[in-house]
Amino acid sequence: MEKEIIVYSTPLCVPCENLKKFLREEGLEFKVKDIMMDSEAAELLEEKGVRSAPALGINGKILFGVDLRPENLRKELYL
Repeated sequence: MEKEIIVYSTPLCVPCENLKKFLREEGLEFKVKDIMMDSEAAELLEEKGVRSAPALGINGKILFGVDLRPENLRKELYL
């Protein structure tokens, strides 16, 4: 089953760009939602307790903070 991957990002966010680069290097397709422009995406993150970008959605599960370290991401992405 292909996973739906969404990067929740903001403009000029270096960690956001690093996350997108990591996903591209892993050969994964993903969507990007700019939480400064997409109020629904911003509200979703707020409901989940996420206070800053980047965050990553994998099939509806939101990852942020230490969950975004490469070793943790690989575990989530390849389950």
